[in-house]
Amino acid sequence: MLQSIQRKSHFLGTKIKSLRKRNNLTLEDLSIRCIQMDPKSAPSISYLSMIENGKRMPSENLVDVIASIFQKNKKWFFDESLEAKAIDPTPESNAVTGMPLEPGFLFSDKLLQSAIPELLSQTGTTGRQFAHILIRAHQESNQNRYPDIERAADVIGEKRFPLTLDDLLDITKRLGIKIKWFETQTSKENSMTSKPHKTLVRSFFDAPNIIYLNKVLKKIPARLKYDLSNHIGHFVLHAGDGARAPQVSGGKASIRKDHIGSPNMDAKDVLFAWRDFECSYFAAALLCPKTPFRQFLAKNSYSIDIADKLELTTALIMRRMTAVSPYPHWHYFDAYPPGNLRAVYRGNGIPLPWGNMSSLDDPCNHWAVFRMLNIEDTKPSSQISILNLEEEKKLYSCHSIRRKDAAGNWHVICAGLDLKPALSAQGVDVNNAIEDIYKSCKGVGGSGKIPSKVKLQIQSVSKILNVGWIAEGTKNEATVICPKGSCCSSKNKKDYSKTSNLKIELDKIRKKAK
Repeated sequence: MLQSIQRKSHFLGTKIKSLRKRNNLTLEDLSIRCIQMDPKSAPSISYLSMIENGKRMPSENLVDVIASIFQKNKKWFFDESLEAKAIDPTPESNAVTGMPLEPGFLFSDKLLQSAIPELLSQTGTTGRQFAHILIRAHQESNQNRYPDIERAADVIGEKRFPLTLDDLLDITKRLGIKIKWFETQTSKENSMTSKPHKTLVRSFFDAPNIIYLNKVLKKIPARLKYDLSNHIGHFVLHAGDGARAPQVSGGKASIRKDHIGSPNMDAKDVLFAWRDFECSYFAAALLCPKTPFRQFLAKNSYSIDIADKLELTTALIMRRMTAVSPYPHWHYFDAYPPGNLRAVYRGNGIPLPWGNMSSLDDPCNHWAVFRMLNIEDTKPSSQISILNLEEEKKLYSCHSIRRKDAAGNWHVICAGLDLKPALSAQGVDVNNAIEDIYKSCKGVGGSGKIPSKVKLQIQSVSKILNVGWIAEGTKNEATVICPKGSCCSSKNKKDYSKTSNLKIELDKIRKKAK
């Protein structure tokens, strides 16, 4: 075997490099995974680089470890085949698609400045809602990576992990930030529903250096740590000028109370929304520095139970996963009843089951995040789903859990992955695999067992990505979901294979025309 390794070291290294890049792992990531599996044979980053470039030969034990990480047969590494899929290092991209801005003259800055306020006014969209859509598009186009904010948080927190409440209080003292406590209870909004949303003002910032904290947070240390970190972010990033919104739990599901009745765009709406995002991202980066948190996630197979161990909110853990994971194809939802999304991230381009500006009358109740809004269960749930789109079918794994916010409102948070790029990276015929699951579910709106072959393929990907709840999802029946409830309702099933009535009519006209 040793002679075989020596003779084929270059091909072997090329294949290892290809597998690593196709799975979006850095040399450091792969080295850490090797250490976790077998510390004795694990290579350093520099040595691993030399292996990939054919300058060093891996030991037999190391080949075994790498084969296990990428779920490959050991013989595959010694196959001298150089077919494109074996050595192509390019990972599949699946970014959110947009619309072409053509003709270009209609999308000039001047015309957009005139048209957008009119659009918002006629649709009843608030400036803040529109600002959040802009920010979300920016976030998704960057795949939730903001190195400048990461660096700022690393300087303040010195990459310590985990940070205790005392650590954060020490940081505020070091920065010259004062803390004042106040008392206020939750309030209920005027609503015709039987369960109106409750609202709680948790904290706010006054220039130049005062953080006001609700005493309620003393009973919720995870939320207290987040709010402190959030306001520290404002002090560091914006010099504590006070130009930002207060931290509020609950309230109306779609819009904030202080922006009701102002549909037109205001520069302050965009500024406040962007600063809210920056401060939130800073807080997550401060509490979960990228490198140590990524290692911690890998050690715990991306379990959300680590939130309790770290005294952090589950929502923060899930959001942070999307920013530090080497696999970029994530989505994240934070949903409030009856069907509003308070927070959205779609690095994998998944369509929205409903919006954050209005509720749907018929949302697809096969989405785990929607279904769990209506059940009294606080246990996490893993699901494998086929998204039935007109042009193609997608395959997702998601992990959802029902929680109470600081105001006492129930909501569901969900993190998910697009499995197609990961399966494709392993040479799986993804479309056939999805069709096999789809048939088992008996088509639109159905559910069924995942065929054994496909189940093994998904479980293999779960081990490669080191995300344990993907494999957990294969223990349950797969479900077919759709962007809108009307697509899979028994009364209104849409047959995408049928040509539209208008197209049929136009074809008839063409044939008869002389």
